[in-house]
This record gives sequence, C-alpha cells and structure tokens, in this order.
Amino acid sequence: MPAAATIPLPQRVMLTDDERIAHAKRFADELARRRTVREYASTPVPRELIEHCLRAAGSAPSGANQQPWRFVAVSDAAIKHRIREAAEAEEREFYTHRATPEWLEALAVLGTDAEKPFLDIAPWLIAIFYKRFTTDAEGNKHKRYYPHESVGIATGLLIAALHRAGLATLTHTPSPMGFLNEIVGRPRNEMPYLLLVTGHPAHACRVPDIQRLPLEDYASFI
Repeated sequence: MPAAATIPLPQRVMLTDDERIAHAKRFADELARRRTVREYASTPVPRELIEHCLRAAGSAPSGANQQPWRFVAVSDAAIKHRIREAAEAEEREFYTHRATPEWLEALAVLGTDAEKPFLDIAPWLIAIFYKRFTTDAEGNKHKRYYPHESVGIATGLLIAALHRAGLATLTHTPSPMGFLNEIVGRPRNEMPYLLLVTGHPAHACRVPDIQRLPLEDYASFI
C-alpha cells in the first residue's frame, strides 16, 4: 500500500514556556467552572454557534482517521418532545426496575429522577452516534476502528467548545437509546452514544454541591 500523502504541519502560534503555562492554567481554570446543568432557560441559541462547536468536535483524532462520529443537532420543538417522551419511558424502567439499590443510592445525592423537562426546554439537543461499520456500493461491510474511543474524544471536545462559548451542557444517557435512530432518522449501523443537552442555564439555576478530585488523586508523574 502506498504511503499517505503529507502536507506541512499547519502553522502554530509561537509561545514561550511561561506563555504556554499561562494559557494552560487559564483553560484549566475555565473548565473547572464547568458544571452539569439540569435547569435550562428557553433562550434561543444561534445555529451558527452550534455549528462552530461541532466543527471543533470534528477536529478530534480518530482510529485510522475514520471519523466515526455523527452529530444530529435538534432544535425542533416537536422532535425534542418526542425524544423526551421516549427517554422518560426508558428512565422510568431504569428507576423502577433496572437500577440496583447501590446505583440508586449513588444517584440520590444528585437528586435525579425519571422526569426530564430539560429535554423540552433547552434550545438544543445534540444526538451523538458512532458508526460500527460502513457499507460500500456492493453491500460489503467495512469495520470502523476504535469508534467508542474516537467518539468519546470528539464528545469531550464538543463539551469544552460549548462551555467556552458560554453555554451549559448535560450528558444524558437513557438506556437503551435505540429510539434516537428512529426519531432523528439515522441508520442502524450508527449506534447512539449519548444525548448532549445544551443552552443557557435557567435564572437562579442551582447545581449539586459536589467536589472534584484534586489532581494528586487522579494523576501521577514518573
């Protein structure tokens, strides 16, 4: 197989080490203010803003550069409501039958339940899918490599981009999520990864009083 063509590395901003450290600290401090939000205002958010954040997500690295992510940004009120109805049906099953007592105890500190009004209220729901395989013109299947990892990285970039743009987010994962394929019209070779809720927080929004682990608890240097 011939080697892939190459191009020069795109030009980067030249910084001193002190400037790099300052940039890194500002970014870390900004993301430290990110919180998962469950109370949203219905204030509209321009589509262009969402497009730029999705462009940031699409810059993520992926296995064999196959870019297996697919994003469906939903602002249509009727479709959002269909998503809410289907998600709440799965959530009711989860809270009443599927979840173990230990799981419910872990969730209790967050105050969550099967009711998800934010799915109607938030201006945008972004359904995120990963491709398991593609099919060529002859009907042959071609595997996607590391789709979970690739889409996870892209989703992280998307959350950071939305936060940087001044929006709040919520990662919502009703299980199973097969209803998303039908509602937003995606083929069965695309698997739902998660539903990302985004918009402006509601006035006087409150979030659980929880703390993040300090750096020394989750990172080591050798």
